[in-house]
Amino acid sequence: MRRPTSTDPAFRLKTIPLLLAIAIPAFSQAQENGKEIVLPTVSVSDQGLGETTEGTGSYTTGRTQTATPLSMSPRETPQSVSVVTQQRIEDQGFTNITDLLNNVTGVSVHQYETHRAQFTSRGFDVNTLMIDGIPSTWDQQWSSGEIMTGLSIYDRVEVVRGSTGLTTGAGDPSAAINLVRKRASSKEFTGTVEAGIGSWNEKRLMADVSTPLNEAKTLRARLVGDYADSDSWVDNLTNKHQTLFATVEAGLTPHTLLSAGVSRQENSPTGSMWGGLPVWYSDGTRTDWDRSKTTAADWVKYDFVYENYFASLEHQFDSGWKVKASYNYGEKEADSYLLYLYNAPDRMTGSGMYAWPGSYLVNTTQEDFGLQANGPFKLFGRTHELAVGYVHSKKDFTSDSRAGGFGSVADFNSWDGTAYPEPAWGALTYYGEGSTTQEAVYSAARFSVTDPLKLIVGVRLTNYEQSGATLYDPAYTMKFTSQVTPYAGVVYDINETYSAYASYTDIFQPQQARDINGDYLDPILGKSTEIGLKGSFFGDRLNTSAAVFEIVQDNLAQSTGQIIAGTTPPETAYKASEGATSRGFEFDVSGEVLPGWNVSAGYTQFKATDADGEDVNTIYPRKLLRLFTTYRLHGDFAGLTLGGGVNWQGKTYTDATNPLGNVERIEQDAYSVVNLMARYDFTKQLYAQLNINNVFDEEYFAMFDAYDQMTYGAPRSATLK
Repeated sequence: MRRPTSTDPAFRLKTIPLLLAIAIPAFSQAQENGKEIVLPTVSVSDQGLGETTEGTGSYTTGRTQTATPLSMSPRETPQSVSVVTQQRIEDQGFTNITDLLNNVTGVSVHQYETHRAQFTSRGFDVNTLMIDGIPSTWDQQWSSGEIMTGLSIYDRVEVVRGSTGLTTGAGDPSAAINLVRKRASSKEFTGTVEAGIGSWNEKRLMADVSTPLNEAKTLRARLVGDYADSDSWVDNLTNKHQTLFATVEAGLTPHTLLSAGVSRQENSPTGSMWGGLPVWYSDGTRTDWDRSKTTAADWVKYDFVYENYFASLEHQFDSGWKVKASYNYGEKEADSYLLYLYNAPDRMTGSGMYAWPGSYLVNTTQEDFGLQANGPFKLFGRTHELAVGYVHSKKDFTSDSRAGGFGSVADFNSWDGTAYPEPAWGALTYYGEGSTTQEAVYSAARFSVTDPLKLIVGVRLTNYEQSGATLYDPAYTMKFTSQVTPYAGVVYDINETYSAYASYTDIFQPQQARDINGDYLDPILGKSTEIGLKGSFFGDRLNTSAAVFEIVQDNLAQSTGQIIAGTTPPETAYKASEGATSRGFEFDVSGEVLPGWNVSAGYTQFKATDADGEDVNTIYPRKLLRLFTTYRLHGDFAGLTLGGGVNWQGKTYTDATNPLGNVERIEQDAYSVVNLMARYDFTKQLYAQLNINNVFDEEYFAMFDAYDQMTYGAPRSATLK
């Protein structure tokens, strides 16, 4: 489909100020041959941008609802917010959540295996993916394909950095990542069909169709399906992905909307690496593998299936108040047959590596129910906003395993994964289980103190219960009642363009450590403080922000060296202490700088230390630059859009003991990955697009620091769709 162009009403191009220390030049007029050339004006709909980004052609959105239950514009939100819109997803050719997050301000992906990774922000782990505002927590050790979540069924991805306990409940003080589904809102038959090919024999097909189902167009449906199949730069590795998504909307009355849908995502990779490549040879010298080198065998499989069922009913009252009830059920299953290779090989013979086949069947179900009311109210002669709600969530997890025995590798130097036979797997046996229940009530209010001054306050009261056990750990149960999560923010409009803000938020994370009396320690508290400046230009089609932040973890478990009386086997007692602190600053720009020129740019820098001032999580980059821009040409080149960008990150490292017993630093120097794109619209209905990623074929790796291993990133690749 032809991409929409910018349409702002009588949008006069004024001089654009320096955008928060990111050098975006401003133009109002140019000089050529001594004559003044005035840049053209553009026109747009008076509605401006809303929450949905599909069809806007924009790199920003009008409103978000991830930081708080209130729907607010990015400028009105007193936290750092990034929104990856449908236009940007299409321009950069993102196909899964890992691709996308590797290009988001303040977020990095620690890809320590081919199909497992850790999302991080501001020095802390991100273990929650929200779908339409509903948190779906996951343990990356037992991940069920979360990092490979496809994007074809989502309109946009909203990312709020810092603590987000008001909306997510338990978690780390890192970020909330909210995937917002596409809707069946079209009142006419419309759709997209997309076919693509790419490096490593990639083949991709996607169809997305919307249509009304009755003459009044009050009943509407949408169906999305995609299929992708490819090899890889890694030997033996293949990837297969397919998605099916169906949703309907029914306008029961002019003010009552019923929505329901179902989705199923399948990932079926073969040859997935479990662990990484050894960093050292047995003589203590560094290895230097080809990026195609693998530790997997050709029989390795890692199948993921995620099914989701959802429904909501909302009613809008004449008073402006809206009530919404929602239900969500999700089930994830991961069935894996894996091979882990470990130790340091001999430099000359390749001997000395050992093999551990492992097979696991992991099943996770999550059921959520929510009820929310929000709307305006009057107090002291002014109009304010209020949201109140109730949520209940229960997640159950089980894991079974199949025994595969142990073995050795004769020559890892010549390993190609074909010489190690698949073991005769044993029967499925119990490995572990767990259950987590969260029940909460929450409230958030936005007070209009004066015309330019807004105060946002909120609180969440959570009852939390978690239980679990494994073959190797005793059963446990933790309960925390009325866990208080506050939210406070203030926004002051300096003028029609700029606002200053400050906020305090926190989040809690239960921990399984117990004190000398056998009582579980209070949850870890991640407390975030942020102050900053935001700007919005051209009818909110361009948003900018600059922020400084501090995140502190309290109640972190610290060993006392004592044993809890009566525990078998002996269990160490812990005490609560101060934890890690992350301090830093951030800049972000997103939207349309000039007619046809979209930009997304951000820079983050922070320092993360423990209570003793020592650096922590050093395998996560402290400095991140994310930049991507596109420009639609005019005149003789109308129909051509060119784009490009760079992702740069500072060095990462870990200190580990080499095979000779000496502590040595494993370090990845700072590096840049440059990406390019070009699209040509042949007609309003037909276009072709070329994306080239890692143009200069930069070689880089991530560390699996616990096991002295490394995993290479992707080399240069191209896709044509």
